[in-house]
Amino acid sequence: MLKRKIEAELLSWKNRPDRKPLIVKGCRQCGKTSSVLEFAKQNYENVVYLNFFENPNYAAAFSGSLEIDHIVMMLSVLLGADAKFAAGKTVLILDEIQDCPDARTALKFFKLDGRYDVIGTGSLLGVKGYGKEPKSVPVGYETVIDMYPLDFEEFLWANSISQDIIQVLLRCMKERMPVPEALHMRMRELLLQYAVVGGMPDVVQTFVNTKRMDIVLQMQRDIVRSYEDDMVKYAALADKGKIKECFQSIPKQLSKENKKFQYSVIKKKGTSAQYEGSLQWIEDAGIISRCYNLTALELPLAGNAEESQFKVYMCDCGLFASMLEDGTQLDILEGNLFTYKGAVFENLIADIWGKRGKKLYYYRKDSGLEIDFVIRYEGECVPVEIKAKNGNIKSTKTILNHPEKYHVYRAIKLGDYNVGDDERIITLPLYMAFLI
Repeated sequence: MLKRKIEAELLSWKNRPDRKPLIVKGCRQCGKTSSVLEFAKQNYENVVYLNFFENPNYAAAFSGSLEIDHIVMMLSVLLGADAKFAAGKTVLILDEIQDCPDARTALKFFKLDGRYDVIGTGSLLGVKGYGKEPKSVPVGYETVIDMYPLDFEEFLWANSISQDIIQVLLRCMKERMPVPEALHMRMRELLLQYAVVGGMPDVVQTFVNTKRMDIVLQMQRDIVRSYEDDMVKYAALADKGKIKECFQSIPKQLSKENKKFQYSVIKKKGTSAQYEGSLQWIEDAGIISRCYNLTALELPLAGNAEESQFKVYMCDCGLFASMLEDGTQLDILEGNLFTYKGAVFENLIADIWGKRGKKLYYYRKDSGLEIDFVIRYEGECVPVEIKAKNGNIKSTKTILNHPEKYHVYRAIKLGDYNVGDDERIITLPLYMAFLI
């Protein structure tokens, strides 16, 4: 069983005396069900499990009165001996809750009743066109947390990198001292493996068990196809084709020198009016994340974001790599990516930070200035460049040389090298991005 960070979040939720019903949101196949079930089995005497996608008939228990005793009675009829309810000792798991809007509405009444804990999971909650909206969203009566595929740190755990080793890396970063060579080489190797494997739990487990990249690639492409099937199955009729076109354009969008998302790349003469809703659908499904251009290199970053100018990255770097042509995985592992290296490693960093819930920003001006990412670091606005060894950081140096104009005093360079520091530019290996 893979160790997941959500385990600590679930335990923290259970330990709150005033806890509300919990909703765990996340893209399909990111491990929501297995994590919630494992947690429930370890922390409750009784686990009542409903999957509304596999068993639509379970919705009948919520179709009439939402009084809790009535719901419990109906579930006892539907589930028989599998439904054991005891106050304070039972958790009700409502899997794929978006397929039963009345169950979402009932969360308010479970909170007011207080006898049973409830955890709902959902893959397409709030996605436009899904067609199953609750009569009343229980605002104020539920807690919502986002779950992602395994992040890089969880991938390290799966590959036997202990917390003690991670602490060594953290100390090296904080003290600006080189990582010991053997550990440095192992971390470089693991980062490249993560770039092609990504964090889908079944994919990671298969990689750890077999190291078979052919099986990994097939599993990833099956997941991508299942996402495309969702777009066709669940989106509004008028949007189905456009959503799929948007999704399939992502590798081409990132192959451009200017990686800004352009609707005309989806289809010649394509416009925001035609495709913005389709792009939003994919983002709401947890498949992509946006990285917004900044109007100024100043905090707060969100206040300076230009909503109409953005780049789009896949939330999972492994799925992104699987969308490229055959042989790309080997090229990544060997570092032979040529002009496409920037796209792969930018998406890798977007994955690492996005799965930690960080909003993504970059800076690009018509004058030619371009910074891959901009972050808040130790209370400052800090540019981050993703570069190959000895890569050019002309834009960063221009910004640092004009502090009176840009109000930027430090920058970070991430690339294929060890830790270094020249006062203004902090040089870090790419694999340390998860520690920043």
